[in-house]
Amino acid sequence: MSTENEGNAVPPAPSAPPVPVASPDASPQGAAPEGSAQGAPRPPVPQENPAAPAGQGAAPAGPAPDGSWPPPPPASPSYGSYGSYGDGAAYGGGGPSYGGDAGGPGAGGPGAGWGASWQQPASKPRGGRGGLVAAVLVAALAAGGLGGGLGYTLAKDRDDRGSTTVSAPDSATQVKRAPGTIANVAAKALPSTVTIQAESSDGEGGTGTGFVFDTQGHIVTNNHVVAEAVDGGRLTATFPSGKKYDAEVVGHAQGYDVAVIKLKNAPSDLRPLALGDSDKVAVGDETIAIGAPFGLSNTVTTGIISAKDRPVASSDGSSTSKASYMSALQTDASINPGNSGGPLLDASGAVIGINSAIQSSGSGGFGSGQSGSIGLGFAIPINQAKYVAQQLIKTGKPVYAKIGASVSLEDSSDGAKITDQGTGGAAAVESGGPADKAGLKPGDVITKLDDHVIDSGPTLIGEIWTHQPGDKVKITYERGGQEHTADVTLGAREGDS
Repeated sequence: MSTENEGNAVPPAPSAPPVPVASPDASPQGAAPEGSAQGAPRPPVPQENPAAPAGQGAAPAGPAPDGSWPPPPPASPSYGSYGSYGDGAAYGGGGPSYGGDAGGPGAGGPGAGWGASWQQPASKPRGGRGGLVAAVLVAALAAGGLGGGLGYTLAKDRDDRGSTTVSAPDSATQVKRAPGTIANVAAKALPSTVTIQAESSDGEGGTGTGFVFDTQGHIVTNNHVVAEAVDGGRLTATFPSGKKYDAEVVGHAQGYDVAVIKLKNAPSDLRPLALGDSDKVAVGDETIAIGAPFGLSNTVTTGIISAKDRPVASSDGSSTSKASYMSALQTDASINPGNSGGPLLDASGAVIGINSAIQSSGSGGFGSGQSGSIGLGFAIPINQAKYVAQQLIKTGKPVYAKIGASVSLEDSSDGAKITDQGTGGAAAVESGGPADKAGLKPGDVITKLDDHVIDSGPTLIGEIWTHQPGDKVKITYERGGQEHTADVTLGAREGDS
């Protein structure tokens, strides 16, 4: 449902101020205006107003406005497929768009399900937001004319009664906000967040967000926020205080959509944000998101956890991009392009996720053609992101858990089906891999991983990647109409290639 007010009628400015009601003590006929001829005949008073034309109101009756009334304001102007990745799972791309990188290639296109690629929407002839702003402006001008007139009348009536202004006590400006309030949490977290500007060697780039991970100057963000600057580009990180630092990419994981950058000449007073436990998050918990939506740095929004374990696949839509998969935390906190990489906090101020993607209705924002928040934001759980970030700091490369089988990424509600053939003619089940050792075969349909229901290939990948190599999981699958279970020890794959 669109919330744009484009095309709505705007109340016109009043043509004249309201007429003061005559005093009950005044003569019914009223005194003749000063300077008028005595005994001048009065015009006849019509008994009834004639019918007004359709769409117009009847002319107001009553005496003319007081000559001391200011003239009315002038009328307001009108404003006018399959690919192997790690465990052999096929990549499709698409899904919800990245929620950050405002102005960049990942800047929030509409999510169209698995396999859909991102494309920058064409600019609208009329920006929806512009129409809304114009409507509000005209209405404000109209209301301003009326309010000004009323204010003048009240002030004129009270000229002889003295001032009615009341001064607030000085203590009212010393507002103390209790621990745990949103204002208190935001005040503590904001100094540890940064707005990231990423620019490629040819000048392309965009804006995202990150947060301080340790005192050595490491900043955690999304891969798609810094992707433009990976090969010979430029990165800067700006704190709310205005201090800006050059930065470099330490490591990035395209599949997880996590990256770590490091500040050059990092200050000695960095305060890392506390990390929470995303496994203990419950639906309905309060959330606080910090980011730079549409480049508006240091923006704080709030909401709740709307769902957990939400399977999400997102991509920047480029021909070389592989999709990112996550078993995400869903939140209705407002997340827009530029929020990506920023922290999703709980009520205590601990990081429970990294804002990464949004599902969008496709409507533009600020006339930019970019899509904005409709209350469906997705964050990478911090337990997963922490593990990935530590690996990137340690080796510069991501490590992915895998089962060693290629699964279909077609839309499905029945489970993740192991394909008959892998990428490039390879075997669908890796010989000697975890799935092979567990007895899984092409055609098997995986329906559960531990207690988590698997309804599609992307869901399976997202769930596997919440684990670490070496973890043991129970796979439930169907073969020939019969249900089976198998214990699988997850393997490992290093790097994004």
